[in-house]
Amino acid sequence: MLSCRRRASLPAPGRHSGRIPEWHTDTRTDMRTVLQQAASAGPPHAVCWEEAATGAGGAQPPELSAMSRAAEAVGWRVSEAPPGAAARPGFCSLYKAPRCPDTPRVFTGRLLSSPRRANSSISTRANTERKKNKTGSTRGARKPYNEVIDLSSGDLHRAGLKPLSFVRQVLAACLYPQLLTSEKMPEDVRQRVQRLLGCIEGGVGSYTATAGVSEIVHRVSEFITRRDRGVSSYPENIYISPGSQWSLGNVLNILVNSQASPRTGVLTPVPCHSTTTLSLMSLGAVIIPYYLNEEQGWELQVKELHRALESAKGVCNPVALYVINPGNPSGYVQSRKSIQEVIRFVSEKRLFLLADEVYQDCVYGENVEFVSYKRVLAEMGPPLSDTVELASFHSASKGFMGECGLRGGYVELVNLDPAVMKYVHTLFSTDACAPVLGQIALDLMMHPPQPGDPSYHLYNVETQNIRTAVIHNAKRASEVVNSLPGFCCQPVEGGAFAFPRLHLPPKAIQKAKEVGIEPDAFYCLRLLKDAGVLVRPGCEYRQKEGTHHI
Repeated sequence: MLSCRRRASLPAPGRHSGRIPEWHTDTRTDMRTVLQQAASAGPPHAVCWEEAATGAGGAQPPELSAMSRAAEAVGWRVSEAPPGAAARPGFCSLYKAPRCPDTPRVFTGRLLSSPRRANSSISTRANTERKKNKTGSTRGARKPYNEVIDLSSGDLHRAGLKPLSFVRQVLAACLYPQLLTSEKMPEDVRQRVQRLLGCIEGGVGSYTATAGVSEIVHRVSEFITRRDRGVSSYPENIYISPGSQWSLGNVLNILVNSQASPRTGVLTPVPCHSTTTLSLMSLGAVIIPYYLNEEQGWELQVKELHRALESAKGVCNPVALYVINPGNPSGYVQSRKSIQEVIRFVSEKRLFLLADEVYQDCVYGENVEFVSYKRVLAEMGPPLSDTVELASFHSASKGFMGECGLRGGYVELVNLDPAVMKYVHTLFSTDACAPVLGQIALDLMMHPPQPGDPSYHLYNVETQNIRTAVIHNAKRASEVVNSLPGFCCQPVEGGAFAFPRLHLPPKAIQKAKEVGIEPDAFYCLRLLKDAGVLVRPGCEYRQKEGTHHI
């Protein structure tokens, strides 16, 4: 994951021919030092973003990076790059990558069991290392680190993101209204709290309507209309939920018929976060993988959608296409043209379109912008704008708010038949409402302080500082990883993760097979053991056969 902490001064990566990179002689460092510098630099809300000093006390002795040490531990040997590698900017490899098959399989529920067990063992090992560090228990050789650096989670606050002051002030006063008498509370905070408490009958500890607090649902609708440059949004088509994945699961529950023969299929991107794939499998669906083009920056290509759909013939009944924009964990941001092509595809193939857009505020690439599927669909006009069925998802867990624990998200449904909408309402009503604090967080995300409000200056400083840090880290993530032998990382345009490819030698792959786990999971275990860096293996997110990622 891309940490949100203040950036540290890093040695600039040079051009390499596959050898262990040489850092500048006065600032030699390793990957763990880089991460520690970033972690110790403090929260990102300082107005000045000066670079942390490095190299104090004289030059440090040359060291291999933490990832390079872990690679050597599993049998890597430093050698010249394969022919042609030097001609590819930013590409470092010790061995040629295995050739990928042209026609990947359709996935069933059994295929993800091994990666999930692998990640469970990695997490267990990480918890063990943390406990050892806390208790001071060290058996055997002393570890070269004092703490585990966790890059595996999408939890932005755990990664160093400081909560926004305006958001926490409103939440605190909603929970304890006596704070409204404090002179430290800005006037716009008082007004927002009074308005919110006035529309939540019984206060934040009470149930609300199934779809959410009516006034907040209307404000979500206003946000969508404003975001989509005037495209109408209707509150009756919006359901607030305990996170976007909860909404996605409910919509999938409508689409997937577990008793059908052939089984229901859903086209799903590779790579894709495991929560969605597990939801699909638990419902009895068949996952039809379509592969994002890694060589083109994880681009979604319609010709691949056609290939995937063709591969499902005789296996299942495809009913929906699931897209993630910006990509998770790929970091790819779709262009307007790409979205138009996808919309025409689902219209032609009569597929329901599921658009996961929770990272829409996290876009960093040059000349890249987020455009929602709903906006593009509306601008394409009839008959597409009147017929393509769409569910779009957003959440307060991501973006610069990062309030994962409050559990607030929403789904907007477009072009669904009224009879189906009645069933949707019934299904969403079977569970209690979304947490009230999560609904409040959504309201604050949709309608932050505006110029002229007392809280605007601080809010603007905090969000701009976060944006500055994350944009810097997104760029540096690919630069630093590409400077490491055996890694190739595509530029990160959006989202919260980088998904670099790992080129493992045959000896390491054979060793992983001997112990019964995926090669990239084996590498992650060694990286954790030898360097104290916790990342997730690419096999958990699914990947082309013969490739490995973290």
